Amino acid sequence: MRVVEIVTGSTSIDGLIQAERPKPTPGPHEVLVRIRAASLNFRDLAIVTGKYFSGPVARNTIPVSDGAGEVAAVGPGVDGLKTGDRVVATFTQGDPPAALGSPLDGMLAEYRVFSPSGLLKIPEHLSYEEAATLPCAGVTAWNALAGGKPTRPGETVLTLGTGGVSMIALQLAKAAGARVIVTSSSDEKLARARTLGADETINYKTHPDWEKQVLALTDGDGADHIVELGAPASLPHTYQAVGTNGEIALIGVISRPEGDLNPWPIMRKGATLRGIFVGDKSLFVGLLKAVAFHKIKPVIDRVFELADVPEAYRYLKSARHMGKVVIKVS
Repeated sequence: MRVVEIVTGSTSIDGLIQAERPKPTPGPHEVLVRIRAASLNFRDLAIVTGKYFSGPVARNTIPVSDGAGEVAAVGPGVDGLKTGDRVVATFTQGDPPAALGSPLDGMLAEYRVFSPSGLLKIPEHLSYEEAATLPCAGVTAWNALAGGKPTRPGETVLTLGTGGVSMIALQLAKAAGARVIVTSSSDEKLARARTLGADETINYKTHPDWEKQVLALTDGDGADHIVELGAPASLPHTYQAVGTNGEIALIGVISRPEGDLNPWPIMRKGATLRGIFVGDKSLFVGLLKAVAFHKIKPVIDRVFELADVPEAYRYLKSARHMGKVVIKVS
C-alpha cells in the first residue's frame, strides 16, 4: 500500500518521501480502516522539521495525526463496528495514550489498523475530508470553549488568527450563542470570517495594540473567553484583553516570547489561564454531538493529493490558508 514517511532525523519538509508498506491485516479486537482523508496541523509541520518537543523522528514514521475513512475489515471479537462504517480516529491511541503521527505512525497511509476504542463514527452530514479536520483542531477548540468554563449565550469569545482551530472555534462559539471577535493580519480573511459568523474583526497589523480594540468593542469589559493561538508573543496583549473572571485557553506555542509575560494583569481580574493540549476521547464525543446537532461544516481551505504532500506542508507553512489544509489519501 502507498504511504508517506518522514525519514529518520528529518529537519525539513524535504524529509517527506513516498513509500510502500505491506497492507495490514486486523487481528482479534482490531479494525482495518481504509483512510480516505487526512488534515494537517501545525504540530505536523513541527514534527517533520524536527522542532517538535520530542525532536527529530528516530525512525521512518508515517506522519499526520488527523484522518478519517471507512471500515474495510474487522477482526474477531469486534463489537459496534462493521465493514462500511465511516469512522474518524482519535488523536491518541492505546493505553497509555500515544499520539498518531509521532510517536505512533499516523494517517498518511492507504490502510491503518486500530483498536475499536480509538475510532468514532462520523456524523452523517460530514464528508471524509471534513471529518478529518476534527481530531486535533476540532477537539482543541471544543476543549477551549467547553472544557473549562463552558461558553454561554451572550458571552464574548475572542479567537486569534484564522487557522483551523480558530475557524472551528468561531463556528462552535456561534452555535453556543456567543458573540465572536476574530483577529488576523489579512483584511481578506477577516471579511470571510464575517461571512462565517464573526461579529467583529480586528486587523492586528493595522492595530498592533489590538487589545485596545477588544476593550472598545466590549465597552471596556474584555472578552469572556480567549482562544490564544499566538502565544507566547501575544500573551501580554491577551492578558489585557481578557475580562473579569474570564478564561484564556492557551493553545499556540508558535512564536518567540515578546514583552512582559508576567500574568499579574489576569490576577487582578480573577481570570484563568488554562493550558490545552487537544483533549481526551470524551471531549471528542461531545464535539461530534455538537457538530451533528448544529450541522457544522468545518472550513477547508484546500485539498491536496497524496502525491503532493510536500506541497501541502509548504502551503501550511506559508500561512496563506484559512481553516484547514486537507490531503486526499485514497
